[in-house]
Amino acid sequence: MRKDIHPENYRLVAFKDMSNDDVFLTKSTAEAKETIEVDGVEYPLVKLEISRTSHPYYTGKTKLVDTAGRIDKFKNKYKKFKKEDKEEAE
Repeated sequence: MRKDIHPENYRLVAFKDMSNDDVFLTKSTAEAKETIEVDGVEYPLVKLEISRTSHPYYTGKTKLVDTAGRIDKFKNKYKKFKKEDKEEAE
């Protein structure tokens, strides 16, 4: 590996998925304000909302997150068009 091509703060960093508490180590220059101890060694900690262990695409599990009832509002709004299409087909 060539010398002096990486930034000064290129080091091992712990990334923690907050949804399932999975922690993994990788090299990064990400800024971290907290630290975590993994296997007796202290690493800078970067918290994530989603990672490869919780993302629906990688896990095969889909989650429907509807905080404001938007899906129900959409279905109710366009329900009338669905009925008209069925009547026209008959």
